[in-house]
Amino acid sequence: MSMLKEFKEFAMRGNVIDLAVGVVIGAAFGKIVTSLVDQIIMPLIGMVTGGIDFSDLKWVLKPADASNPAHKVAEVAVQYGAFINTLIQFVIIAFAIFIVVKAINKLSRRQPAAPAAPPADVVLLTEIRDLLKNKP
Repeated sequence: MSMLKEFKEFAMRGNVIDLAVGVVIGAAFGKIVTSLVDQIIMPLIGMVTGGIDFSDLKWVLKPADASNPAHKVAEVAVQYGAFINTLIQFVIIAFAIFIVVKAINKLSRRQPAAPAAPPADVVLLTEIRDLLKNKP
C-alpha cells in the first residue's frame, strides 16, 4: 500500500500535472503546425518553385512490380520530399516555442529585491558602537 501512496504523491505533484498538460497541448499544437505546413506553406513554396509538390518528391531505389499478382513487389523509395516537409514543421515549431519561452522569460523577470533590513539586535549594537565612538 505504501508504494501506491508514494505513486499518488508523485503523480499529483504540480510539475507532473504541468508536464501532462504540456504534452497534450504540444500534441494539439503539432497537428496545427502540420496542417499549416502541408496546407498553406508548402503549396505556396510549390507555387514559387514552379508547381513542385515537395511531399511527392522521392528517389526510387526499386520500382513497384505488379506484373505477377501472386508476387507483388512494393516500391522502395527514399521520400526526401516528406523529410523536407517535416524539417519545415520542425523549424516552425522550434520558432514558436522560442517565442513563447522568450515571452515567458520576459514576463517572469523579477524586480531586484530591496535590501532586507538588518535584525533588531544588529541595529541596536550598531547604535551602541556609534554612541561609544562619539563619547569623549
